[in-house]
Amino acid sequence: QVQLVESGGGLVQAGGSLRLSCAASGRTFSNTAMGWFRQAPGKEREFVATISRSGGTTYYADSVKGRFTISRDNAKNTVYLQMDTLKPQDTAVYYCASNSVGTINIRNGVVDYWGQGTQVTVSS
Repeated sequence: QVQLVESGGGLVQAGGSLRLSCAASGRTFSNTAMGWFRQAPGKEREFVATISRSGGTTYYADSVKGRFTISRDNAKNTVYLQMDTLKPQDTAVYYCASNSVGTINIRNGVVDYWGQGTQVTVSS
């Protein structure tokens, strides 16, 4: 069993920045691909970003490319999402996700474990 706990959400003005963190339990973190998804009110959950086990490969949704950066620290069992130049349309609950196979699964929405989510609100 893996537990994922997100933190770092909050209220920010458009153009501002936030950094989300996701702390993972268990000793298999370095063997697990990680990712972030988000769900806005009335919309389906959507893929945001994913990172490979080593951190050497990343993928982003077109809507966040160039503004968001995913990274990980395997020594701390933590994955991060740095969000810059935030827009009101980035407002959503952000979820951390893991998959033991790899980033392709996460990009396709195949997830082994989810976090509980953290709210990000961007005001105009």
